[in-house]
Amino acid sequence: MSKSFVQITTDVSRALATLRKENPETMQGFGAMAKGALKDGALTELQKELIALGIAVTQRCDACIGFHIKALLSLGASREQIMETLAVCTYMGGGPALMYAAEAVRAYEEMAPQATTA
Repeated sequence: MSKSFVQITTDVSRALATLRKENPETMQGFGAMAKGALKDGALTELQKELIALGIAVTQRCDACIGFHIKALLSLGASREQIMETLAVCTYMGGGPALMYAAEAVRAYEEMAPQATTA
């Protein structure tokens, strides 16, 4: 059975809501860290999300891939930017990264049509 990155991110979002309710301080701290790390500075938020996608691929995290592809689409990342990021992932991570780079392509292709209609 093929996985759906839309479904993965929906399911994980639901579980994260539970964590926010039951562990609010931890989740607020994580949210603050994410906000601080991703804000524009010497690197743009888009560039930082591309880095995050690269880490998600090399760490083999399906949910992370889904969330960062979704964020990249909302920031207007081009297919070319995403594909070049995945090329660097493959270069640095070898065969296992290549397999998850392919998963990121699947996530992009699943989510991109929704981004244009949302």
